[in-house]
Amino acid sequence: MPLDFSRRLAWDHPENALAALERARRARGGEVLDLTVSNPTRVGLPDLGARVSEALAATARGAYDPDPLGAFAAREAIAAELAAASISPERLVVTASSSESYGFLFKLLCDPGDAVLVPEPSYPLFEYLARLEGVTPVPYRLAYDGTWHVDFASLDEALARLRVRALVVVNPNNPTGSFLKRFELAALADRCEAHGLPVIADEVFAPYAFGEDAARVRALAGEDAFTARVATFALGGLSKSCGLPQVKLGWIAVAGPADVADAAVARLSLIADTYLSVGAPVQDATARLLAIGRDARRAIAARVAANRAHLAAAIGPSSPCTRLPAEGGWSAIVRVPATRTDEAWAAALLSQDGVLVQPGYFFDLRGGAYLVLSLLPPPAVFAEAVRRLVARCEA
Repeated sequence: MPLDFSRRLAWDHPENALAALERARRARGGEVLDLTVSNPTRVGLPDLGARVSEALAATARGAYDPDPLGAFAAREAIAAELAAASISPERLVVTASSSESYGFLFKLLCDPGDAVLVPEPSYPLFEYLARLEGVTPVPYRLAYDGTWHVDFASLDEALARLRVRALVVVNPNNPTGSFLKRFELAALADRCEAHGLPVIADEVFAPYAFGEDAARVRALAGEDAFTARVATFALGGLSKSCGLPQVKLGWIAVAGPADVADAAVARLSLIADTYLSVGAPVQDATARLLAIGRDARRAIAARVAANRAHLAAAIGPSSPCTRLPAEGGWSAIVRVPATRTDEAWAAALLSQDGVLVQPGYFFDLRGGAYLVLSLLPPPAVFAEAVRRLVARCEA
């Protein structure tokens, strides 16, 4: 009798056409200028590996005395890093990654079959993270009319027909680079309070804001008027904020009415104690790693700024391409002529120009043909790839 696997996922996903095209091109030795790379340790930034090794070695010890919420010294260091949000160490939960943070929160807030609202466009990963917990991800739209904003009509429609147990916001969103605005907070608070709906705020790209804007929400857990009404779980981690994906440390900052936040932390402690997934060395080294991460963050921000400036210069007012505005993050969205699908554009760029980009449908971008570009590649690679992209569109 054949083994009957879980139906949480469709396990037989075939390789997509673009991935197959890339693999075949690389196998032939063909050039690939990769504008999809999102790993900051692979794009020619200053190598911090030696400093990371020293930080971990300095904490080496044989004793193991786990705290389900995470070592208190680690939580103190994270709280100091999040000082602007006024999060206390007692309201922090240390995890192995943002993905694990999502898993813990879906376990905390949802029963199997429940729905969670997730933004669209955004991470393709939500489908997997939710379904692996037996939860159904339901999109609400981020609308674009020159700026990005929450489409409250789509939010209300989902709330009216489904048992929704949590609302996810990504701030700033990936790949749109748009921040939640203060004028949207009151409308969100009204809906969340009316439906008993907690908010999961993914803020992993928050340190990479482009300039300052008082209209933006930079740290949702620090918005006292909002958290007085709504249970809020803010996610961060070393992977993005410090450019250190290899050391695997994330966190959940819990805010909200005091009794609700206390109950949530107690339950998260039980969930975390069941796994104890975060290694002791990385927790002991958290303060040192955060310090290293500040240097990494400056290097990443400088790289992103340089590539954004080049992209803006390369796409002139008469270009058939349009660079969509963004407020933060590591990505750029380019609208290309809708003479073909974004997947066909991506395939043509790879096969004819050796440029690898992500088609917009990967992120559920709608209403035209879009390409998503990483702003992390080395400037020379990025500049040449953009030159070929623009030339292809003009041709």
